Amino acid sequence: MIYLDHNATTPVRPEVFDAMLPWLRDGYGNPSSVYALGQRARAAVEKAREQVAALVGAAEASEIIFTSCGSEADVLGVGGGAWQARDESGGKRRKIVTTRLEHDALRLLGSQLRRRGFEIFEAACGRDGVTDAADLASAVDEQTAVVSVMHANNETGVFQPVAAAAAAARRAGALIHVDAVQSAGKEELDAKAMEVDTLAISGHKLNAPKGVGALYVRRGVRLSPVVTGHQERGRRGGTENTASIVALGAACELARRDLSAARAHALALRRRIEAAALKIPGALLNGEPDDRLPNTSHLSFPGLDGHALVVALDLEGICVSSGPACSSGASTPSHVLTAMGVPTEAATASIRVSTGWGTTDADADRFLAALPGAVARLRAVPSSL
Repeated sequence: MIYLDHNATTPVRPEVFDAMLPWLRDGYGNPSSVYALGQRARAAVEKAREQVAALVGAAEASEIIFTSCGSEADVLGVGGGAWQARDESGGKRRKIVTTRLEHDALRLLGSQLRRRGFEIFEAACGRDGVTDAADLASAVDEQTAVVSVMHANNETGVFQPVAAAAAAARRAGALIHVDAVQSAGKEELDAKAMEVDTLAISGHKLNAPKGVGALYVRRGVRLSPVVTGHQERGRRGGTENTASIVALGAACELARRDLSAARAHALALRRRIEAAALKIPGALLNGEPDDRLPNTSHLSFPGLDGHALVVALDLEGICVSSGPACSSGASTPSHVLTAMGVPTEAATASIRVSTGWGTTDADADRFLAALPGAVARLRAVPSSL
């Protein structure tokens, strides 16, 4: 199997599994317990907190909150920030300024907040997949509770104007949240230098297991908890998942150690893949060509169905993902491509190719050998959609 869908999830690295295993087997103590078994677990959790803090550029390890996933971290950062700002302002701050490109976890949260009296403003983006920074900044005012912007889009890999969003939020006294789920471990992060208030990451995007994530919360920032309880200094309840937290810490340490070499390798693979794929007649690259994640290519092949292309490649042992969201066998353009203004014929004929730890030149060669034939065969079959 050739796995080229690392933006969806990643394999657990052997070193991460080895770090995690003892805490599944023997280190089962509750980190809140005062006896030795519990305190060993507590020490492991705190070491992982330091490792996560180092990856994201936190000033202090205490600025890291462990969560069940990146979605929960996003919801705590934006929802928790919005509810806290609303309450502290006596109801004045009831506005969320965000983009049209955010992950569904935040888009659906926006729908909930709207039903609860918040105004949601989504800034426009261009055909290059970059949010219009001026449009976003113009909407930020003293009624704004939170400004929320992705660091890099999960479909196209395109970087978003975080610095401009953070500056606009600071001017208005609003919080700034950054979803760095897709970029953590692929690009250098420095939450302190970025001057953001909250920043979300997810374990399974950087070779840790599913079911663990983290939220950076700048010291002094207050959030209304989504999961109540005494753990994580009252900021996120629930007994800490020691084994998965240890795994996340190990994965963050490895990602930080290997970042430069991994980035260079991913960029070389991306250029190789795109140079060959774009020779296929009619092929298109979606999104800004340079200022994006080094591992991500979003390609369209008008004249076929993107979901069918994913299936055709899967039959040859190659895993990629479909750009469109598919429902009941019918492909519809994703909200990201729609926001970018990608024509429907191209949007529904898209695939995302994303490399990662373990991807080799031979993997890229096998994908590129299979792709032209798969595209040609599908184009030769009349579409029923």
